[in-house]
Amino acid sequence: MILGVNVDHVATVRQARLGVEPDPVIAASLAILGGADGITIHLREDRRHIQDRDLDLLKEIVPVELNLEMAATREMISIAKKKRPDMVTLVPEKRKELTTEGGLDIKRNRHTLQRAIKTLQDSNIFVSLFINPSKNDIDLSKTIGADMVEIHTGQYANRKGRQQDKELIRVIDAINKAVAVGLEANAGHALNYTNVSQIAEHKDIRGLYIGHSIISRAVLVGIERAVREMKELMDKARKTG
Repeated sequence: MILGVNVDHVATVRQARLGVEPDPVIAASLAILGGADGITIHLREDRRHIQDRDLDLLKEIVPVELNLEMAATREMISIAKKKRPDMVTLVPEKRKELTTEGGLDIKRNRHTLQRAIKTLQDSNIFVSLFINPSKNDIDLSKTIGADMVEIHTGQYANRKGRQQDKELIRVIDAINKAVAVGLEANAGHALNYTNVSQIAEHKDIRGLYIGHSIISRAVLVGIERAVREMKELMDKARKTG
């Protein structure tokens, strides 16, 4: 199972002072030393954290999967075609949100997303859609040509007890549905060291994409150790699941 580490929050700290440190590119290198199978960055339209320079450097030095999260806008599609990340994850984007709040509204934006997918695939870029754990959204993702989906795990991660159990079932059902229709299935958002194991034990999941929790722990223990601990939890869950 792939662990993709999102280094956006390293850039958030840097941009607080508009300086040069901490550098998300260095953080990405350390994450890889810790066992990360991929690096994720979200290049937002307002450039609130990740900058174009970060994408340029990561494209040059990262030896693992580089996943570019972005909105399906003309500017971002042009950047992706030029920089050629290994994959693009299309996500909804609002200027005032602190983090991505939910999955894409595929039904409303179907034609825009379909054009974006085709354009990116013509440049040999794999395309994933960040979606809610909805079987209808999975069917639509398949219909408009996505290569894979990333199931939004935020509702699962933010619940407790029986409510969390219900949300876990929704996520797993969505993963199973995606695989059944021929899509590769990823998952991510708000996963942490407490709740990741129940997700990671399911063998049909291609990869987990985790950022905030790893970077938060890295502040205290260092990023190599933080990544290594997350990867160990995932591997243990996979072996026992």
